Amino acid sequence: MMDTRETRAAACEIKFVIDEGQAPAIRDWARANMRPDPHGAGAFADGYTTSTLYFDTRQLDVFNRRDSFGRAKYRVRRYGDAPSVFFERKLRQPGLLIKRRTFDSIDALSYLETHEVDAGWEGHWFHRRLLVRRLRPVCQVTYDRMARVAATAEGSVRLTLDSNLHSVGIDAPAFAAAPGDPFLAGCNILELKYHARVPALFRRLIEEFALTPATASKYRLGVAAIRQPERAGVPGMRSTGDAAVYA
Repeated sequence: MMDTRETRAAACEIKFVIDEGQAPAIRDWARANMRPDPHGAGAFADGYTTSTLYFDTRQLDVFNRRDSFGRAKYRVRRYGDAPSVFFERKLRQPGLLIKRRTFDSIDALSYLETHEVDAGWEGHWFHRRLLVRRLRPVCQVTYDRMARVAATAEGSVRLTLDSNLHSVGIDAPAFAAAPGDPFLAGCNILELKYHARVPALFRRLIEEFALTPATASKYRLGVAAIRQPERAGVPGMRSTGDAAVYA
């Protein structure tokens, strides 16, 4: 069991919703210019499948970004068919990203089935916050990810490209056997993560492929697809200044 905390000042990311037809060229570019993620697998040592359980209130305050619920996500993440999971909180404040995660056996999900916090469990902090904030299991999102990293003059950077996105509604803290229905069909989500300012490496990528930033929360897209199946394909897009927003 392992509990870690990470605070990153000026942590930034840009997201793009790209057409699936453009994805192979972006993968080739990333593999030519960046090295594989240390935890990747497959032919290029840069791929893995991710399944995540998301928690929200009955009123979907996280989904609707109401008050403090809009700044934090509580989730349980599993990689592939691993017998272990990560209990995570991702808290974003202006200019600051704070992440905390506890690594434990998948059997530890049983702690979340009760209304009593076991102080002897390393992940008790996660369970306590779920109860205080009245968060319950709402959605499982599953996708295939390619991840590449690089060291640049502006610091360490990371690129991820997520495809084959699926979501399914859940009402218990357990991973569903089937990934559910696809959403954002025909599209991939590209994320560029860096510190403080966009590095030259990523500026080249954006210019070469004429990429346009967009907000694209996999949790919100997954929930929207479950609640409104007719919107599970390419979502509507509205302009908000410099970025397109996928509702």
